[in-house]
Amino acid sequence: MTDKKLQSKLIDHLAQFVTEARKERILEVLQNRTRHITVVLEDLYQTQNISAVMRTCDCYGIQDAYIVENRNEFEIHKDISMGADKWLTLHHYPHTEHNMKQCIDDLHAKGYTVVATLPDEKKTTIQDLPIDKKTAFLFGTELTGLSDEAVQYADCNALIPMYGFTESFNISNSAAIILSNFSERLRHSDVDWKLTTDEQQELYLDWLKKSLRDPEAMIKHFMASME
Repeated sequence: MTDKKLQSKLIDHLAQFVTEARKERILEVLQNRTRHITVVLEDLYQTQNISAVMRTCDCYGIQDAYIVENRNEFEIHKDISMGADKWLTLHHYPHTEHNMKQCIDDLHAKGYTVVATLPDEKKTTIQDLPIDKKTAFLFGTELTGLSDEAVQYADCNALIPMYGFTESFNISNSAAIILSNFSERLRHSDVDWKLTTDEQQELYLDWLKKSLRDPEAMIKHFMASME
């Protein structure tokens, strides 16, 4: 039996223990999930900001988030995230020398154009960015913004137009504005932004497991029955 056939049978097995309403909801969300857009959070220290961005990603159907840690460890504020991080795929880059460059290199290898978000009036606005290419948005620390390394290795810079005295948005607001803009433009375009069938199947299995109380015991029992 191939891995895909085994995966399909396991999905059918676990789906028996999930309500029809839950299965329908999972399938509905899967149809709106994308990896065409992603975010990178560099060394954020306020858990409320981290959690708000996670919640925004989930709301706009962004499946992946990349977490670069240096002075600050990644931590979720459960009351703010409302469990959103549970449904995302998080890629962690713990503190090592040049971990931001490593993250950007990995994104390039996956075909992403990497965009540094900076409050500089000379830069391109988010509205001017093309949506046909996979895009990763870099967001920096609350006080100092993106590191020199992040800016150096990004493919381009972009800003959110602002017309007041304040020089920048809160990090969670910036992410919400950018993801809203890009997501809506993408979903009203001819760009193929949806997950592949294999990606949907993989997430379907993962989300079924997260919807069950003791999935590992169920999987163990299922695997034993296949021997």
